[in-house]
Amino acid sequence: MNAKPPLVCWFEDCASDSLPLVGGKNASLGELLKAGARVPPGFAVTTAGFRQFMEQNHLPECIRQVLEPLDPDDTAALERASAAVRREIEQAPFSIALEDAIGEFYRRLSLHCCMPATPVAVRSSATAEDLPDASFAGQQDTYLWIRGVDDVLEHVRRCIASLYTSRAIAYRKRMGFAQDEVAISVGVQKMVDAYTAGVMFTLNPVTGDRSAIVIDANFGFGESVVSGEVTPDQFHLNKITMEVVKRTICRKEFCYTVDLERQCSRRAEVPAERQSIQSVVDEELLELARMGTRVERHYGRPMDIEWAIDKEVPEGSNIFLLQARPETVWGSKPASAVSSGSGTSLDYIVASMIAGRKVS
Repeated sequence: MNAKPPLVCWFEDCASDSLPLVGGKNASLGELLKAGARVPPGFAVTTAGFRQFMEQNHLPECIRQVLEPLDPDDTAALERASAAVRREIEQAPFSIALEDAIGEFYRRLSLHCCMPATPVAVRSSATAEDLPDASFAGQQDTYLWIRGVDDVLEHVRRCIASLYTSRAIAYRKRMGFAQDEVAISVGVQKMVDAYTAGVMFTLNPVTGDRSAIVIDANFGFGESVVSGEVTPDQFHLNKITMEVVKRTICRKEFCYTVDLERQCSRRAEVPAERQSIQSVVDEELLELARMGTRVERHYGRPMDIEWAIDKEVPEGSNIFLLQARPETVWGSKPASAVSSGSGTSLDYIVASMIAGRKVS
């Protein structure tokens, strides 16, 4: 007899084949841990927990009736339907078993982190998210610096409700996904108190050059970079020589950081004297590039990676990967050769010297 799937599980128990149970984001976190990457600890409320919650509150049939007749191009109707569905979900109770499981895992996470009511990020992880042939990422919600079991429960429910944003409903309709075909898991992950964060592509996302790594960064949490609210600093590194070959330092007027008084994430102005300085130092860029290369090698394809540098953790072990997903624009195309293969090592050295590049 097959055992029932768990309602909640640790990231360590997830892997790439766990996608139906924990969604793309949480499966990727488990896979990153198996690859030896430095990942903040946490747990996943599984799709089994999601389905139990939905069925116990008799929500699937209600949602189907509301969403089935919708036209994906009727923005007003989508907004009305989304608001109605999300309101029903956010008001529905968890079962005692699921509420107790989430509470116990959060207590054990806080114990592991040696911090009562440890701050966490609560992130959605849909089963059709972060797939190589579809980009559902960013369609559901993420909540930062959540503390206390009651707030965690509330924001898990909000993440579930965010499966039914108007944008997500319309996208699934256009892609041919039935609205009840996609389930959601929710990741609860120790918050990195970041002084710098951003995203990294293990290729050039504009040209598809696989010998490059491109890193975007801003001060504070990565939310300002991921959401596109600021123009971040951008760094291009050569994956072969591991050197920074191009840097663009932008004016970064605000960032997201912790409000210590209210214990929540807030948007803050970057001091004028810091707005135009480099937000991540070269040593950290090189370590990020090495970590990104290892992740790409593990997955066997170019990756889109979110990262953060924790100001409370000693240097040398303070760079964390928050999630990784396959790069969807260029990753499915055949890789072109980095070189023609016809030259010798001396040819490469001479060409590098002529171009003014450091050879290492």
